[in-house]
Amino acid sequence: MTKLTRRAVIAGLTSFTVIPERSVAAPPAGPITIVHGFAPGGPTDTLARIVAERLSNKLERQVIVDPRAGASGTIAAAQVARAAADGSTLIILPGAPATTAALNKKLPYRPVDDFSMISLIGEHPFAVVTNAEHSNHSIADLLDTARSRKTPVLYGTAGTGSTMHLSGELLARSANVHFQHVPYRGSAPAVTDLLAGRIDFMVDPPALMLEFIAVDKLRALAVTSASRSFTLPDVPTISEAAFPGYVVTSWFGLAGPAGLPASFVDRVNQALVEILAEPTVVERLQNLGETPLSCSPGEFRARIAADIEKWTGVIDFASIERI
Repeated sequence: MTKLTRRAVIAGLTSFTVIPERSVAAPPAGPITIVHGFAPGGPTDTLARIVAERLSNKLERQVIVDPRAGASGTIAAAQVARAAADGSTLIILPGAPATTAALNKKLPYRPVDDFSMISLIGEHPFAVVTNAEHSNHSIADLLDTARSRKTPVLYGTAGTGSTMHLSGELLARSANVHFQHVPYRGSAPAVTDLLAGRIDFMVDPPALMLEFIAVDKLRALAVTSASRSFTLPDVPTISEAAFPGYVVTSWFGLAGPAGLPASFVDRVNQALVEILAEPTVVERLQNLGETPLSCSPGEFRARIAADIEKWTGVIDFASIERI
């Protein structure tokens, strides 16, 4: 199979200069629908409803949430990419579209050019966690084990091609070691095997792990963010403990179809900046494990493009088959 090069990915992001014609009009006065691609009641849905509630007040327009679960968010993203660019339809994008774009040969939308980026909303790190009875007490110990042990070091994640999977491969590439990935259908069964000692470590958001860390059943070795996480303040980052510059976070952001009026984008962006500074919103997002984070539309667009480039390189390094 021919592998995508970094140059090819960047070329692919910039080669589509013609945006399909669509109706572009002044934003209507009716309700705004925020779509997301995950199940009702889950973390993405909860975050979307926090944002919708506050945007309704800021914009003085009804903002409703419409979950359209399926294909890890791809179905919802494709539908919004084809929607009218009039401000009536927006989408909560998770960080996963960057890995999806790097992993998939063909998507029903262009992950950068088919959207008007508005702002990031929040981000969270991943934690590298092992069984509390495991001999590894630090990232350095884990890497030494990978270099010296005759049997493979096994790590579990919520699935092949997930950001957690690629984060583990990025760590392996940084350390010039090999880990054997064990994909699961979600995080819960992976935690079960980690507790039972059937795998050596996991890469996952800290939220699911905290209850087991608190009772000394699991041990957090490091977090993947640039600075320590408020959820695990005593746990070092990979960057400080092993590899300066190693930073992986997943994020949520708000976007709409390509071609949204600039005045509308700016208004919603400013509203989000204000909302994400509200103490009650900060607290509610932190309860979901998210650090509130706003940015300009251009910065959001650049973040997605940079993540696609990074994960393309990791996929090539790990020889992960594209689908």
